[in-house]
Amino acid sequence: MRKLAVLAPLVLAATCLGASAQSLKPGLWEINNKAKGSPEMDSAMADMQKQLAAMPPEQRKQMEAMMAQRGMRMAPGAGGGMTMQICMTPEMVQRHEMPVRDGCTTTKQERSGNTMRMAFTCNNGSSGEGEFTFTGDQAYSSHMVLKTMVQGRAQTTEMDATGKWLGTDCGSVSAPRR
Repeated sequence: MRKLAVLAPLVLAATCLGASAQSLKPGLWEINNKAKGSPEMDSAMADMQKQLAAMPPEQRKQMEAMMAQRGMRMAPGAGGGMTMQICMTPEMVQRHEMPVRDGCTTTKQERSGNTMRMAFTCNNGSSGEGEFTFTGDQAYSSHMVLKTMVQGRAQTTEMDATGKWLGTDCGSVSAPRR
């Protein structure tokens, strides 16, 4: 559970700080994340997936409720990655933003054509930067470099992600609160 508590915000930060410069479609988005780089992170992601799969129904329900309050649904993804669903409201799209993790702020955002470069910092000492390539208003890919503290040690993780629009109806995934 401890690894899940450390990794879920890291995945969330990488996922959610991405597509703000592109005019994306409002509605339900699916983001597939894959961390790479360190054997520790690969192992931690695999452990997190096992923990999610083995979580007692009550505990899993609590975790899902916590994520839903932040406007997401999270599940193990293909190839050791993590898949998240995020609800983008029309207002978020108009403001050119994605939901960000509580306590995180975008510090740099530059756009050239279909590419955006950005950086962020979080109150917990985590930070990151990355590049996003948009393939229209329904899809993007990204590469992020994230820096965080894991059990008192500085850790750098690279994360690749793809985002795709699923439709206008967010279903049970509520929009994040601002």
